Parts: sequence; C-alpha cells; structure tokens
Amino acid sequence: LAIREKALGPEHPDVAQSLNNLALLYDAQGRYAKAEPLYQRSLAIWEKALGPEHPDVAQSLNNLALLYYAQGKYAEAEPLYQRSLAIREKALGPEHPDVAQSLNNLALLYRAQGHYAQAEPLYQRSLAIREKALGPEHPLVAQSLNNLALLYDAHGRYADAEPLYQRSLAIYEKALGPEHPHVATSLENYAVLLRQTARAEKAETMEARAETISANSE
Repeated sequence: LAIREKALGPEHPDVAQSLNNLALLYDAQGRYAKAEPLYQRSLAIWEKALGPEHPDVAQSLNNLALLYYAQGKYAEAEPLYQRSLAIREKALGPEHPDVAQSLNNLALLYRAQGHYAQAEPLYQRSLAIREKALGPEHPLVAQSLNNLALLYDAHGRYADAEPLYQRSLAIYEKALGPEHPHVATSLENYAVLLRQTARAEKAETMEARAETISANSE
C-alpha cells in the first residue's frame, strides 16, 4: 500500500486494491473498526476511477456490506447489497455467478432478520444460476443448497430441507474430500434436522463424524 501510494498517487485503482486487501485482513481478524475506513476509501477510489457501475465497485460494496452484516448492522448492509446486485446484473448479466453471490448474501441478510419470504426466492435464483453457470457438482451449488435447506428447516419444512442437505453433503464430499470442514458443517446441519424429526441415533453418528473432522482440521 505504501509503495503504491507513493509511486502511483493516492487515487490510483491499484491503491484501492491494496486498501481492500488490507481491509480483508482486518475483517478476517474481527478488527472491524480498522477495516471499515479502508473499505470505504477503497470504494471511493474505485467509484471515481472506474465509474459507479463497474464490477470492481460492486465487489467493494459487497465487502463493506459483509462487514456490516458480521456486526449485525443489517440496515447499513442491505442498501450496499442491493446496489452491488444491481451493478452486477447490469454489467455482467443476470446469469453470472457474481450475481448469484449477491443474491445469496442478500438472502442471508433477510434470513438473519426472519424475513423468510423475502429470502427464499433469492436463494432459489442463486441456486439456479450456480447450477447453470458452474455445473451441478460445484461447491458453491452445495452452499446454495445448504442455505436453502436451512431456510426450510427454520420453517419446519423438513421434507423440503432433507434432500437439499443430502445433496449438499454429497457434493462437498465429492468436490472437497470427506475430511473438509465444509463437510463437517453440512453434517452438523443435517444432524439438527434428524433430531427434530426423531432420528437421534442417525444424528449422533453424523455429529460424531463432524466432531472428528473438526478435530483433525485444527
């Protein structure tokens, strides 16, 4: 960042990239107060240098929205997610995987607030885009399946949720390997449904496997 600011000037897009990367680091550490102004400055540079409708601006908006979401600042996150989605649909087309990411993130926001009716069609559209653009066995398809299953689970729609959990788990195991942390998370989510539907023995088997995977990955 220091080299780029000195060599290129403080408003260069490469400076924005360095600011964004440093913000991502702070964000991952939970140091949100340090990350936020870097995201904001990065966003301002990209908007000025590339124009307000550029895909890089959409990514910057998405990153800042994720920061707010992680802190429970849903009112601040929602308009950023909405703007990011609109930019991506216009710049990349409605079937692009980045559009699916925006739809997924916005649905997560709505689900966190209990707005299930708003979240469901966004999850479904995100899933459809990912299946078409990435193929039915891609890990991001598994993510969408898992998220939609969690939504149905919260509604008590267990018959709708279970096949999605099963498919998500199978994709993760095949694509990432049976010991991947995403497999453990998928097992844990499915186990909750099994307990809710009076299948405790099967749930215990899944929970034990998830614990083993998690212990081995530490």
